[in-house]
Amino acid sequence: MAQGKYSRVDGRKSSCSTATIVVVVGVCLVGVWMFMSSSAAPGQNLDLPSAESRQKVSTKSSSQFEDNSGDLPDDAVKDQENTSSEGDTNSDEKESNTNDVETNTGDDSSSSDEKSNSEDTNSNSDSNESEKSNSGDNDSNSDTNETEKSDEAKDESQSEEKVEKEEEKQAEEKQAEESSSDNKTEDLSAATQSEILKESNTQNGAFSTQAAESESEKESQKPSLSKNQEVYKWKTCNVTAGPDYIPCLDNLEAIRHLHGRSHYEHRERHCPAESPTCLVSLPEGYKTPIKWPRSREQIWYSNVPHTKLAAVKGHQNWVKVTGDYLSFPGGGTQFKNGALHYIDFIQNSLPDLAWGNRTRVILDVGCGVASFGGYLFERDVVALSFAPKDEHEAQVQFALERGIPAISAVMGTQRLPFPSKIFDVVHCARCRVPWHIEGGKLLLELNRVLRPGGYFVWSATPVYQNKPEDVEIWEAMSKLTKAMCWDLVVVNNDKLNEVGAAIYRKPTSNECYENRQQNDPPLCEKNDDPDAVWNVQLQACMHRVPVDGSVRGSKWPKRWPKRLESPPYWLKSSEVGVYGKPAPEDFTADYENWKRVVSKSYLNGLGIDWSSVRNVMDMRSIYGGFAAALRDLKVWVMNVVPLDSPDTLPIIYERGLFGIYHNWCESFSTYPRSYDLLHADHLFSDVKKRCKLQSLMAEVDRILRPEGKLIVRDTVETIAEVENMAKSLHWKVRLSYNKDNEGMLCVEKTFWRPTEVETVTYAIE
Repeated sequence: MAQGKYSRVDGRKSSCSTATIVVVVGVCLVGVWMFMSSSAAPGQNLDLPSAESRQKVSTKSSSQFEDNSGDLPDDAVKDQENTSSEGDTNSDEKESNTNDVETNTGDDSSSSDEKSNSEDTNSNSDSNESEKSNSGDNDSNSDTNETEKSDEAKDESQSEEKVEKEEEKQAEEKQAEESSSDNKTEDLSAATQSEILKESNTQNGAFSTQAAESESEKESQKPSLSKNQEVYKWKTCNVTAGPDYIPCLDNLEAIRHLHGRSHYEHRERHCPAESPTCLVSLPEGYKTPIKWPRSREQIWYSNVPHTKLAAVKGHQNWVKVTGDYLSFPGGGTQFKNGALHYIDFIQNSLPDLAWGNRTRVILDVGCGVASFGGYLFERDVVALSFAPKDEHEAQVQFALERGIPAISAVMGTQRLPFPSKIFDVVHCARCRVPWHIEGGKLLLELNRVLRPGGYFVWSATPVYQNKPEDVEIWEAMSKLTKAMCWDLVVVNNDKLNEVGAAIYRKPTSNECYENRQQNDPPLCEKNDDPDAVWNVQLQACMHRVPVDGSVRGSKWPKRWPKRLESPPYWLKSSEVGVYGKPAPEDFTADYENWKRVVSKSYLNGLGIDWSSVRNVMDMRSIYGGFAAALRDLKVWVMNVVPLDSPDTLPIIYERGLFGIYHNWCESFSTYPRSYDLLHADHLFSDVKKRCKLQSLMAEVDRILRPEGKLIVRDTVETIAEVENMAKSLHWKVRLSYNKDNEGMLCVEKTFWRPTEVETVTYAIE
């Protein structure tokens, strides 16, 4: 084991009275005496442990985390069931020191025998010299005793020095062995690891950042800056929203000062000047969430204690209250007889959709409780669902508790936080969005995010009912979609559910745009960047379709699942990737790296029960390699591309994954306790350059479920800061490992909440 991490044998010194040493044999037992005095407390059993007992001690730490052979080194594992107590740590150090002594005992005894012969010779020589110089002196025995005591002290020092050298030699051999086991261990060394792991030194390559793209469209927000605190004192948030608090959506003071709400301004993000550092409370009686796939049909009522939606939408099979549970029959407004029948109805209406083949990633607008997205997993399709907070009480929270991807968002006055031309299908089932008003501004936003050749599935009463209002809306939609050059591919009715759906297709060329008699809706100005979205206002215009075969959006991606592993066709070898290689090579190297990390470290080396993990977030995703490496697990991953990171989110969508832009100096648009696992690769060291690290940790605590895991890969300095904060939050440290200047940390959130309260004035009604 590494010497720097454990106390050394020669670090413990104890005295021994000369009365305990028989003069005749004392010098022959120096080695044994040293062992007893340095490792055994008074009254302790001094019998040497057997080889079997030593083996049990040495494997105890790693077995607690199911750390398999060839994964993380034994000394990388740190399990602290109670991080606020130092007892376990001290105990581990004592065991470590005992093991060190046991390892060196044989060498010490053999060297003691060699020293004994030399010591006897030296002792006799000294005695003869004493006798010659003091012949006839009756005090010769006293002089001899003094000489022997001096020699014993000298021999003790020499023996200790021998032990120290042996330990240093063993430590060097172990370190060399660890450094040569690349085929077994994920190497975190900055000197030997692949460039792909050095994300603290990454360049933007050929990619701009979302912040840079949006700068020309709006006035950039200024994150608050403050020095990181070394001592953390946490308090529980006192807010009107209580356990459901979302700081950027529950800024009631900012909402009160809005000039209007007709465009859902009050449902948009209004972040406080400085993110809160208080912790969100737990609902009374909160329990460990039910595992997927059972959670799709049933969740604990105590975790999301809201019944209004069950009363209003229960007859449509949205949600029902059943004892201690909330049950979800799988229905919705447009599919009372189940989502799977509705999904097959859409497929049969237009076979070219090809769920799980041509169609992989869809956007579900106004999702309700997201049963549509929940059952699309059966067809190998991922749906990112969104709805505004509180339009239907806790609908997005229900979705996340069920294990279905969803965010709180609204189609209001600003662009959605997604790049252009990324969704294969956009779906709206009675989503209550007035697509046809104000020049079709909201439908034009869907046009921005929809791939050329992609489909818009609209299932709403204007499609199949003849009420005057429905007829009026249908006529307005028909006029608008024709002006947008969308083809109405099919209109079909579902007799079982007594509903209908209209399916439109976005053009793949600009021919229709150029041949329109009226430029209405107008084409966007050439300097209007369709990928600039952060706090950018909506505009009622259309962007031209790319026709150059080497440009993103000019071709449909490869069929799923080939698109997951293949570099997008528009990544050019002449462009430099994030890690410095040609972009396609960068993509492939990133994927290979994360497959190795996940298989060798994450799946078996962290002690995580992956059957209890469903909702995952990669807080700083590059190419989506981490999410891709988890493909065979029953999880979904929200890939977050921070504003100041290379804008690689289009690549993530191209490979059949999904994600979102975000500024981590602000709160994420999700409910508390949404995720089972958060993954942060060199995120914290980047964020602390711009805003308070404690605020980010409070946000991590907010969106992570109790018993959820946080995996951090970062610099050693940042790892230490995060670990310190995690301990102050009473989290369990499952693993803390570092080598050179790179480290990894795995911590587990607990149910602990502070007793002291902090009132957040801007979040109080």
